[in-house]
Amino acid sequence: MFTGIVEEKGKIKTIKKNRNSSTLTIEGKTVTKDVAIGESISVNGVCLTVTAFNNDWFSVDVIPETFRTSSLAGVTTGIEVNLERAMRASDRFGGHFVSGHVDAVGTIAKLWEEANALYLTIDVAEKGLPYITEKGSISVDGTSLTVFGLSEKGFTISLIPETQRATILSQKREGDVVNIEYDMLAKYMDRLLSARYQNEKKSNSAAAITVDKLQQYGFLE
Repeated sequence: MFTGIVEEKGKIKTIKKNRNSSTLTIEGKTVTKDVAIGESISVNGVCLTVTAFNNDWFSVDVIPETFRTSSLAGVTTGIEVNLERAMRASDRFGGHFVSGHVDAVGTIAKLWEEANALYLTIDVAEKGLPYITEKGSISVDGTSLTVFGLSEKGFTISLIPETQRATILSQKREGDVVNIEYDMLAKYMDRLLSARYQNEKKSNSAAAITVDKLQQYGFLE
C-alpha cells in the first residue's frame, strides 16, 4: 500500500528484456535506505517487488500482465521514474490509498501553464470515467492528485510547484502515456452496488408473477 507521495525521482539504469517481460535496475538513494528483498516499491505507480539492491540501486521484475496494463513496457535506459516505498502503519498519510495496481493508461491530451500551476488534461478509457469525480483523488504515475475538472473523455489535474519539482509529471508532453489508478474506495463501492443490484434483480425476477407460476400453483389450467 502506498500514499501517492513520491519520495524521489529515480533513473532507469539497465533493462534486461525478454519477450513480454523485463528486469529493471533503477537508481534510487532514498528508497534503498531501509529496503529488503521481497519488499515493494512503487515505480511510476506500479507496485513492484525488490529482487536485488545496493546502496543506490534496486532491481525488479516486470511480468507480462504489468506490460499489458501499464506504461512500463515503454521505458528506456536513462529516463526518470517516480519512486515511493510501501507505507508504514505509523507514517503520516499525506495522499490517498494507492494500491500500486494500475487500472489503465491515460494519454495527455492538453498541457498548459497558469501563474505557478501546471495543468494536464488526461484522456482515459470510457469505462474508467465513473470512478473519477471532481475534487476527488486519482493516482497519475504514482502521484496522488486532486481532480481539478472533468471532461467527456477524461479529467484535468493541476500541479503545484512542489509536485512539479518532486515528480516526473512536469517532464510530460502532449501525447505521452501515464499510469492511472482510480480511487480504491470508488472501485469497491461500484463493485458492492453492482453485486447488490444483480442480487435484487434476481430476487425480483424470482418473485414476479408469471403464467407458469400461476399454472404451477393451480390458478390456471
